[in-house]
Amino acid sequence: MSWSLLFFLFTSFAFSHAQLTLDYYAKTCPKFDDIVRDISQKKQMEHTVTAAAMLRVFFHDCAVDGCDASVLIKSNSFNKTELDHDMNHSLAGDAFDLISRIKTALELACPGVVSCSDILAAATRNLIVIAGGPHYKVPLGRKDSRVSNLPNVEGQLARVNASVDLMIKKFQPMGIDVKEMVVLTGGGHTIGFAHCKEFANRIFPNADPTMNPILVERLRKMCANYTTNKDMAAFLDVISPGNFDNVIFKNIMKGISVLGSDQILFSDPRTKPFVELYAKDPVAFANDFGKAMEKVSVYQVKSGAQGEVRKRCDAINDAHH
Repeated sequence: MSWSLLFFLFTSFAFSHAQLTLDYYAKTCPKFDDIVRDISQKKQMEHTVTAAAMLRVFFHDCAVDGCDASVLIKSNSFNKTELDHDMNHSLAGDAFDLISRIKTALELACPGVVSCSDILAAATRNLIVIAGGPHYKVPLGRKDSRVSNLPNVEGQLARVNASVDLMIKKFQPMGIDVKEMVVLTGGGHTIGFAHCKEFANRIFPNADPTMNPILVERLRKMCANYTTNKDMAAFLDVISPGNFDNVIFKNIMKGISVLGSDQILFSDPRTKPFVELYAKDPVAFANDFGKAMEKVSVYQVKSGAQGEVRKRCDAINDAHH
């Protein structure tokens, strides 16, 4: 292969990530890193579920038409947005509150400069680090989407009762292979939580035989009134819920998974070896998770005229004209 062709391929790849750079705000908003880090830290100390909430919003955003903050846009009388899809109803308010706090501070420091999609990507990484996870690079310069449509969500996100086949299929468009899917699922669930209705079928009326009986009893008590108390939720890693670590994989091997879609990762021959790898090797888990997150965070990012920098994260700029 000629050097010129190699150079062309390299520059085409670099360009496909839309001129994202690690120092994108160095001149236009030098306090960007400090503001995102400080506000994220404060919020995580106030509400320890913030990291998990943010990671979920990040995935739900990137999986649908790329990492462009389209999931943050609220519906109006003309348009039902992604947020109104039932799979996004359980996204936690703490994440949206944090994004709003960071956006407000950045608009005071450098008005009209920082996109909501960059806030979402950077704050998610910071919160993962605060929770004990790996630090990974987040190139910046994403633009925010001008569209958010409810029907776009269907088929892009895997539901909690999804088969391994379906999970593999959902991650494929993002260039995520089976090993990366396992590491992202474990990483997403090591600090994650799920509402009772999302796993009720595993404990009522009969228990899923793959689930540890003690866990079944605990969850039955906790979720006894789940049809009336819709906010009731359980941590997905019942052993070390607040820590970003590899314990989730050890749990899966012992049958103490809250979600069926986590448990089946241990029974499918395509995913089982990776569950075993990450259960015994926390360093491999941290490294591979960081690399996979870098990959996800640049998925179908918008640049230049493809998007805008929203003044408010929950509305497109010309929404009221």
